[in-house]
Amino acid sequence: MQYQSRSKWFAAGLTVLVGLTGVLSGCGDKKEAADANNVDKKAPPKEISVSMFDRGRVPAEEGSYEENRWTKWINQNSGFKVNWVPVPRSTAQQKLNTMVAANEAPDLIWEYDRNYVALLASQGALQPIDSYIEKYSTSYKKYLTEHPDLKPYVMFDGKMYAVTTKRGIDTIANQGIWIRKDWLDKLGLPLPKTDEDLMNVAKAFVEKDPDGNGKNDTVGFAFNSQFKSYPAAMYASRMDTWYVDNGKMQLGRLTDRYTDVLTISKKMYDSGMVDKEYITDKNYQRERQLWVTGKAGIYLGSWNLDSEYRDMKQNTPNAQPVPLEPLNTKYGKNGLLQEAPASMLIGFNKNMKDPKAAVEFLDWMVDKGWFTLKFGMEGEHYKKVNDSVQAIDGEKNKKELDYAYEYPIVNQWDPKSEDLVKMAASDPVSQEYAKLKALGLENAMKSKFRRDIPYAPSFSELSQFLAEFNPKADEIDNKVIMGGPQYTPEWGAAELQKEWKRLNGEAVWKQVQDWYDKNKDSLK
Repeated sequence: MQYQSRSKWFAAGLTVLVGLTGVLSGCGDKKEAADANNVDKKAPPKEISVSMFDRGRVPAEEGSYEENRWTKWINQNSGFKVNWVPVPRSTAQQKLNTMVAANEAPDLIWEYDRNYVALLASQGALQPIDSYIEKYSTSYKKYLTEHPDLKPYVMFDGKMYAVTTKRGIDTIANQGIWIRKDWLDKLGLPLPKTDEDLMNVAKAFVEKDPDGNGKNDTVGFAFNSQFKSYPAAMYASRMDTWYVDNGKMQLGRLTDRYTDVLTISKKMYDSGMVDKEYITDKNYQRERQLWVTGKAGIYLGSWNLDSEYRDMKQNTPNAQPVPLEPLNTKYGKNGLLQEAPASMLIGFNKNMKDPKAAVEFLDWMVDKGWFTLKFGMEGEHYKKVNDSVQAIDGEKNKKELDYAYEYPIVNQWDPKSEDLVKMAASDPVSQEYAKLKALGLENAMKSKFRRDIPYAPSFSELSQFLAEFNPKADEIDNKVIMGGPQYTPEWGAAELQKEWKRLNGEAVWKQVQDWYDKNKDSLK
């Protein structure tokens, strides 16, 4: 992988450093003495606060999301004192809502969900930032000029309410399905090609003792997010995705196809294919343990399972997880979730005291800070090989670096799939996984994820509707999946429609349709 711009930055930095050394050496003893006397009089660094998803991934010896080697590095190198405010990933929006209502939210609030940022903007919790970027920014303003396709994602009602950067292909690819090929081989089963094949394999993994310990202690699936989101993607009926069917806008959760999502999810639960206690596993750490300790045969997770792969190999060295290609369904091959080009959407709290400091911090991050937070320290976490970046020790990076991937909230990371093997450490486990990782990325992008419009509509009535509808819809889904035979998928679909009507969905949908009809030419 070539990093010419980074190399130029190093060269420019070296030139500046040499020049600065010459200047300082000629200043004389008097200036040095004066500087020494004024050390204690330096103004303290500007202070800002930033939200952070708590995914439970910081090892105890590394500290916490609030304080670890990378938060200290940021404070030492950015010129700012940054207070990171973690919120549990599974309940992030609820937690942020509580903080906003209590006027305790951080200065910079970010989410991947554009609808949520739109809701905060419509409620006045965020402030427009056009003038701040124009007045205070250099690096980010330049970046946005170079990537004008990102502008629509951060605009609401004609004003800019957030900043964002472009995803690399490795973050456009999101979901992946991994399977224990050694279990398939033991049971004489081929790699599944269809959703029906996958269910049959999962059933065999539950019933036929694939780990050979003589106990009934294996499950078909483990997962790192809502497991129903995987069939929802395959059936083109994701809960929060808008589809255009025959010119009409429909929310995935309210399409006819969603009945099949509930059907397969209920079957997975009733047949013991998933852990019965999954609903209490808010951070999916129990699910992860089922996978890495060899008690689950299929993992519904990311296309990239670097950390999970290493832990699995330590616990079950003979395990052979492989990434699956997208599965055929009666709705075709719709692929798994692929993200829109815009990455995190970072909004400015209306109560922020120092917008200039926030903009300057974002400039530093997008210009310089992101690289170290992505790759670590040169000579310690990576080395340069033919102008490429190569990890030195995969195990060390897993512990010291992997959890830091969301600190660079704006960045310029843009890899190619063939770079993944080049970048991997040279040890056998790292090289073995790098090849699987490259295959996982290829499979994740092999079938186009159905995204009928690039981004969802946003206006206050819709945001309010979704804020009330989604929690109730989750309750209905959970009742169908776990509530027994009396709560059929058909019952659930009917209840979702009732809730839609109760919340005046018809009037809101008219606004949605009007938005689409007005903007459809620009949404292609």
